Formats: sequence, C-alpha cells, structure tokens
Amino acid sequence: MMYFKGKIFYMPKLIRFLPFALLSFTIYSQQILPEVERARVVDEILEERFTYLLPKLMDQTGIDMWILISREYNEDPVLKTMLPATWLNARRRTILVFYRDKAKKTMERLAVARYNVGKSIVSAWDKEKEPNQWKRLMQLIEERSPKQIGLNFSKDHNIADGLDKTDYDEFMANLPEKYHSKVATAEQLAVRWVETRTEREMTIFNQLVDITHDIIAEAFSEKVITPGVTTTTEVEWWMRQKVTDLGLETWFHPTVDVQRTSEELVGHLYSFSGRPDDLVIQPGDLLHCDFGITYLRLNTDCQELAYVLKPKETEPPSFLVNALKDGNSVQDFLTSNMIKGRTGNEILAKALQDGRNAGLKPAIYTHPLGSYGHSAGTTIGMWDSQGGVMKDDGENYPLNPNTVYAIELNTTVNIPEWKRDIRIMLEEAGFYGENGFRYVNGRQTELLLIPRVKSHLGN
Repeated sequence: MMYFKGKIFYMPKLIRFLPFALLSFTIYSQQILPEVERARVVDEILEERFTYLLPKLMDQTGIDMWILISREYNEDPVLKTMLPATWLNARRRTILVFYRDKAKKTMERLAVARYNVGKSIVSAWDKEKEPNQWKRLMQLIEERSPKQIGLNFSKDHNIADGLDKTDYDEFMANLPEKYHSKVATAEQLAVRWVETRTEREMTIFNQLVDITHDIIAEAFSEKVITPGVTTTTEVEWWMRQKVTDLGLETWFHPTVDVQRTSEELVGHLYSFSGRPDDLVIQPGDLLHCDFGITYLRLNTDCQELAYVLKPKETEPPSFLVNALKDGNSVQDFLTSNMIKGRTGNEILAKALQDGRNAGLKPAIYTHPLGSYGHSAGTTIGMWDSQGGVMKDDGENYPLNPNTVYAIELNTTVNIPEWKRDIRIMLEEAGFYGENGFRYVNGRQTELLLIPRVKSHLGN
C-alpha cells in the first residue's frame, strides 16, 4: 500500500520494484504505467486467458476448432483482442487456429503464419515446405479432424461477424467437402471470449474506473470551470486533452451538457444528429457529462452530474438532490433484476415495470463494457428501443457471470421550481459475478459541486 495526496492505493507487484522515475504520478489515486509495463501486463493477461479461460469456453460452446482469419488493417474485432502488445495490427493474412482436445485435456494455439504471434501462439507454417497458406491450414485441419469448426460470422452479434466474405469464400473453396457440414458460426464462443473478464482484469478495471471518476471530478471543479466564462465545449476539450496528457486514450469524444430553468428539455442522448449546444456555464446549472477512457485494453463509460453553486449557496437545491436519488432508484431496480440466465429483454421489461410502479419515469439502455466500449454480450435496452431489442443479444442472449456492463439509464423528473422536466442521466461500470451484481468502483450518490464545498462520495 502507498499514500499519495491523501489517498491510499495498491501498487501492483509488477511495478513495486521499478525505479521511481519510470512511474508517471498524477494527482489521481491510481498510477498510469509506462508503455513497456503496459505491454507486459497485456501479454500476461492474454496468456492467462488463453490458458485458463479459452478451453472452458470452447468446451461450453461445443467448438473444438476455432479459426480466425484477418488481413492487415481489416482485422476481425475478436482477433484484435488476441494480438500481443507489440502487434498493433494483423500482418498480411493472419490465421489463428485453436484446437481443443477435451479427452486429452490439451489446447493447441497455432498460427498459420511465418512467425509466432507473440509468446502465446506458435507458428505452424513453414513456407519453404508448403508455399500455399490455405493448403497448410487444410493440413492442420486434416491432421486433427475436428468435430466442429467455428468461424466468426454472425447476423446478430457485430463483434462476432469479423470474417470477411473474401476469406470465407477462400476458406470454403479450399476446405475438403467432408468438412463442410462441420462448419458453424462461432458467435457464442466469440461473444463469451469478448465479454468474460478474469479476476486480474477486474482488479485493473477497478483502477480504470477510479481514474475515470478522478478526471470527471477535476473537470467538474473550479480548477476547470469559471462560471460565466467557461463553455461546455471547453470542458469537453479539457477532458480530451487530459486523457492525452496522461498517456491514455478515449474511445469516444466526451460530451458536456447543461440543464437549467430557461432551457427546453434537450438531452444529447436523443439528438444524435448534432452535438450539444456550446453554452456558457452559469451558476445554478445542472451539468452532465458522458466520458470514458481506454487503458490496458479495457474501456470505461461514465456519466455523472454536477451543480454550479449560486452566490451564498453551500449545497445544491433539495429538488436536485431528490432527483438524483430517483436516478439511483432506477439503477437499483435494474441491477436487482440482473439475474443469471435472464435475457436482456427480460431484465429490461421487469426493471422498467418496477420503476414505473414506484412512480418513476425510467429509460434504460445498458450495454456490455470491456474489450470494447459498446462490447459484446447481453444488451439491456437501447435509448430508442425501450420495448426490447429485437436481435439475438437482447432477445435470446442470457446474462452470464464474470461480465461487465455500463449501467446506463435516465429518469425524467418534474421540477416545479424550474417549471419543467429534467433528465437525470447516469452511467457507471458494473460487474455481474457468481455472487450477483456490484459496481466496479462505486457510483455517484451526491452531486459534484462547483466550486467544491464537500467531497464527492459514492457507494
């Protein structure tokens, strides 16, 4: 453990012995690792996933041979999650073959490539002996005689649909006829691979969300915002620049918007055709942001709220405090209905009904989160599909343990003092495990204040 700026944080084993000069300390409670250490962590986690997770997933989905094919700059999104840290793209045509012999308890990880794919996947192609890459792939298939060959094509799961038509046609043209009937979609395996998080990944995820919260807290403070001067666009670009300065990345441009007494209700979630208006932030405004970062091949997605104090105010108005409580209640209705085996549409319908029965006006649009910002897995509503998602990930795909979600939703609240409705829009990373649901790193239960009077607390 270490103390820094009044906060306690855990120093992972792999960086405890690094020279202090190599560590990039910030005002935040978590460290940002230098690139060389990030690569080490990424490759260690990848090896753990190949060794312990992949065999289980292949057994569960009934695919004993999984073949992924990609060409450079046109990567299958699943294959992209399997590349070592020093591979930023596939090379030429990259073919990965995973073969699981459950009876022998073996798991082969092969690359039909002239070189190993990192340390986890070994080359199985000597081009001098067999110049044709497709023929070598067919030899590997013939030698193992798989019962089912999984390929990444899918109508319903976009992330599991990474095999392009050219490579599919080439594969089928070279595949012996006797194996054609054994070719099947690997969509369930692909989704499970992308959605499932390991224990070590969840330790890291906690740190990512903590960094995300810290950036938002700084953005929504007097350090960045001067009421009557600073605009919402300026705060957005400050957040974007902060991510760059920390050596991180973001997977979408941040948004900051305002709700106030004189404005009509306009939420950026319902106006995708344009950006939120660039407004000068004023005392009495309710601010909202949508922000996420990418780090160590994981992604966050967070929405929080802040209130700009008027002169002589030391706390937000009670009607806004109560409105946030309504938003927390919708969160509770949703997360209490996240039960293993339920589909996204089932969870959505029950959570919405529970919220309405409590007198709330909820909307829920929760999505998987992890290897991608809008990741693969159980979709629980979309902002424009509150009756359910009519495709496999919402209609038929069940909630599985060891998965992460952006608990994204809102509730419409009438504010008589403002003579209008407002939306309380919230989003937090949540983990669903064998013991049920928990937030990855807390959630917002108090409004951030500008200027800061008391600390932002969550539970």
